[in-house]
Amino acid sequence: MDILGSALGDTSALTFGQALVTLLAAYVLSQSIGAVYAWTFRGLSYSRTFAQALVVGGIVAAMLMLAIGDSLARGIGIVGTLALIRFRTNLRDPLDMLFIFASFGAGIATGTGNFAVGAVGTALFLVVVAGLRFTGFGAHRQHDGVVRLRMPRGSEATTKLQEALRQECERFSLVTLRELQQGEQVEVVYQVTLRRKDNESGLVHALSALPGASGVSLSMQEATVEL
Repeated sequence: MDILGSALGDTSALTFGQALVTLLAAYVLSQSIGAVYAWTFRGLSYSRTFAQALVVGGIVAAMLMLAIGDSLARGIGIVGTLALIRFRTNLRDPLDMLFIFASFGAGIATGTGNFAVGAVGTALFLVVVAGLRFTGFGAHRQHDGVVRLRMPRGSEATTKLQEALRQECERFSLVTLRELQQGEQVEVVYQVTLRRKDNESGLVHALSALPGASGVSLSMQEATVEL
C-alpha cells in the first residue's frame, strides 16, 4: 500500500485559500498576456474570442496543475481526457501560437507553485513582444501601399499619371498592367511610398483628377503584411 501511495502521489486537497491565490495569480498573468496581444495586434483578422481564450487558458492550465498535484494517476487520467478533445482552430500567425504557449506556461507555473518563474517569464515575454512590435523588427517594407486605377491607353495618359505620382510619392513602381474594354483602357497597379505619411487623400484626389481616370483606390500596407 505504501508503494501504491507513493506512485499515486500526495492526494491531499489544497485549502480554499491556496487554490484561490493560485488561480488569481494565473488570471493576472494570463490577463496581462491577453491585453498585450490585443494592444499589439496588427494583422488582418482580429478575433476577440482568441484574446479571451488567452485569458481563460492560463486559468485552465493552473486548475489542471492543481488537480494533478504530485499524483501520477491523476496526470495520466487528465492526459487521457485531454486527448479526446480536438482543437481545430487554424492559427495563421505564428506569434498567436506563442501567445497560447505563454498563457498556458503562466498557468502551469502558478499551478505548480512557481510564482516567481511565472511572473518573471510573463513580464519578459510581454516586454519583448511589445518591443518587437514598436521597433518594427523584422519588417521588410519598401512601400506604404498599393494604388489601383483605370485610365485611357496611350503614352500621354501614362506621362500625366507618372507626373502626378512624382508629385505625391517619394517613389513608386509598376506592379501590374491589364487591358480593358478591348484595349481602349488599361488598369494599372502601383506600389507607392508617400512623401507625407498622412496624405493618402491627396494622392487619391490627384489621381482622380487626371483626364479619363476612374476607379482610383489606395490600399495602405500594414507593418505585418508583406506585399
